[in-house]
Amino acid sequence: MTGLQLIVLAIVQGLTEFLPISSSGHLVLVPAVFGWSDQGMAFDVAVHLGSLAAVLVYFRSDIVGLISGGVQVLGGKVVTNESRMALAIGVGTIPAAIAGLMLADWIGANLRSPSVIAMTLSGYAVLMLLADRFGKRDRQFTEVSAKDALLIGLAQALALVPGTSRSGVTITAAMALGFNRVDAARFSFLLAVPVILLAAGYELFVLIAADTTVAWDQLGVGAVISAFVAYASIEFFMRFVNRVGLVPFAIYRFVLAAAILYVLA
Repeated sequence: MTGLQLIVLAIVQGLTEFLPISSSGHLVLVPAVFGWSDQGMAFDVAVHLGSLAAVLVYFRSDIVGLISGGVQVLGGKVVTNESRMALAIGVGTIPAAIAGLMLADWIGANLRSPSVIAMTLSGYAVLMLLADRFGKRDRQFTEVSAKDALLIGLAQALALVPGTSRSGVTITAAMALGFNRVDAARFSFLLAVPVILLAAGYELFVLIAADTTVAWDQLGVGAVISAFVAYASIEFFMRFVNRVGLVPFAIYRFVLAAAILYVLA
């Protein structure tokens, strides 16, 4: 991977990881447009860890509360907002963790075609439009129940299929359950923390076990770029979605799906 390729893809990953427009769709389209080879697992590990750092910093007060709540849950006490939210995040993580262990390799080998990505981009765009238009938006972050978390977690498991967008499908599910736009996004991003940590940890383990040569200095640069861009992306989205909603992102997904089919199909 050249330096230019690493920088461009790190920016693309950081920008699209938390916008509901599918980072996987962009990471398929951009290399195809420039004629680049696959970026490899090492790059995926680096930029996902950068994205994770951005979430941890942006939602640092929530993360501290979740850690405190997690300690309470382990102690058998689920009586505070922090402990209830920690339990919800744990419940919501289970479906994606199970699906990832069972299906990730098969999905990666069989569902990375342009037609599948275009279909998921456009199909979930329709659901985003429906949730944004008809969602009640009268529920708040502190009202997330274990049942809500499980349903949103099941939606998150669908994001293993390229083109779905993890943030897009979880925000859509939360809004369909009646949560307002900002709190739906907030829960979605916090729910991403254990999933990204598990996925990146697994990929890192595989990478180290493979005993291949890795340019760690270059990947460090990619991780830093991804972190800064992802942080800016989260801040932009949290402001934008409150004022405008998901419609522009749904429209963009339709455009991206058409572009992928035009370039790659």
